[in-house]
Amino acid sequence: MTQDTKLSLREVTASTVRTICRLEVMEHQKRFVAPNSVSIAQAYFCEEAWFRAIYHEDTPVGFLMLHEELEKGQYFLWRFMIDKEHQGKGYGKEALQLLVDRIKGMPNATGLTLSCVPSADGPEDFYKKLDFSFTGEIDVGEKVYRLDF
Repeated sequence: MTQDTKLSLREVTASTVRTICRLEVMEHQKRFVAPNSVSIAQAYFCEEAWFRAIYHEDTPVGFLMLHEELEKGQYFLWRFMIDKEHQGKGYGKEALQLLVDRIKGMPNATGLTLSCVPSADGPEDFYKKLDFSFTGEIDVGEKVYRLDF
């Protein structure tokens, strides 16, 4: 990825929702993350949900969703995906940094938590490379990781 890369987190709108819902991960990754359409539907029924499309310049390349409890200062990465055509370009790392920068400015923020299914081909190594640490907790079969700041 070059220094002039323009990655941004943008609101999903009526004019972009179909495009965002068409983004998908590789076949072997589908068991690790729900489709974006399911995530968006869930978000509309959860007051604590905050979601955005990930764009490289004007091209949608991924999606993320948080569960935010502002008064408690709890920020949980509920969903995160980079489209199969855009993986390996550094967009995931950069998108998470944009998210962390946003959370650092939120009330009572001390870190970002997430969980993932333990698997040799799962996302654990990706998160570990970004300094997330295993908390020792297992939640519904998923390992819980945290990045403190």
